[in-house]
Amino acid sequence: MAEYSLNRRHFLGLAATAAGISSLVAPSRSAVAEPRVEDGIAWYDVSQWGVEGKGWSDTARYFDRLPARAEGKVRAPVWSLSRHSAGMLVRFETDAPAIHTRYDLLSPNLALPHMPATGVSGLDLYARDEKGRDRWLAITRPATQRVSGPLISNIDPLPGSVPRLYTLYLPLYNGVEKLEIGVPSGKSFRGIAPRKDRPILFYGTSIMHGACASRTGMSISAIVGRRLNRPVINLGFSGNGQMEPEVGLLLAELDPAVYAIDCLPNMTADMVAARTEPLIRQLRAARPDTPILLVEDRTTTNSPFLRSSRERHESSRAAFRTVYERLKQDGVKGLAYLEGPQLLGDDGEGATDGSHPNDLGMVRYADAYEKPLRRLLKG
Repeated sequence: MAEYSLNRRHFLGLAATAAGISSLVAPSRSAVAEPRVEDGIAWYDVSQWGVEGKGWSDTARYFDRLPARAEGKVRAPVWSLSRHSAGMLVRFETDAPAIHTRYDLLSPNLALPHMPATGVSGLDLYARDEKGRDRWLAITRPATQRVSGPLISNIDPLPGSVPRLYTLYLPLYNGVEKLEIGVPSGKSFRGIAPRKDRPILFYGTSIMHGACASRTGMSISAIVGRRLNRPVINLGFSGNGQMEPEVGLLLAELDPAVYAIDCLPNMTADMVAARTEPLIRQLRAARPDTPILLVEDRTTTNSPFLRSSRERHESSRAAFRTVYERLKQDGVKGLAYLEGPQLLGDDGEGATDGSHPNDLGMVRYADAYEKPLRRLLKG
């Protein structure tokens, strides 16, 4: 396995030039959006006030996850997967009794063999209730690459017809070309600009990407974001979360509240041993004080019957733990460690295919993440 090294001067130069990028979200601005009225529906383009969950503003397409300059620098599969809108959300307020959506998808592949179109390509709407909780309300059910129509109607008004806050989660395994939200003409509407709080940045595999959530608001990053009331950036790359230095350079440009590194499902023990320390040192060189949570591999739910699975888990975890302990002995501060055996639970019911969480598994993952993240966010 080749050793990965970092030219420090080159890295620090990149970090310096990225200073204007690391704000992580669009600048705060007036969220007054101008609609286009068609057939009694006022349509609002969400790019007028911004989506939350973007790490960079210099993207080739508005809903991409990596900056345009990453093309040709990261491996082709990573770049292709970065065109997915995983982790992004849009927030708005309205007193309308009905909400419409229309959006164009990047890919005609609306579903996966083990994941429905509602999770791959759908929108997932949450509404703020009278107790201040964000509760699920509605989803789209994509059947074509262009999705348009009513999302929900006959919504109960709040007392005094006060505008209600909504959160709309974007597709996990597809890209978005354009997204509009519609309400009956004459009803109030205000787009809510992305929050300025430093986000939690998740870097990982298909599991973090969102497989196999039934709907987009059930991904690990979405659940954790709701529970902790904090923005998140989802940099899960299906099959390609491999702690590569080219990705590490990009991660180091950003200034999150916490880095969560969850790549072991895509890595062998040899890869873990070779790549973990260089990645952590990349991040530490740029962000000396940002907490880093190192997350072990989950236990596949059929591993009690497969010796090869058990051996892989044991070897990759041992390599990961060894690097973690060595970094601590070397004086690297701000590291935390999350063990893997209980991420999916111990009853075998938490995965769709033994590997990727179903909705129950996503909740269990979020349960496991929540405790260490709360501690790290408190400092």
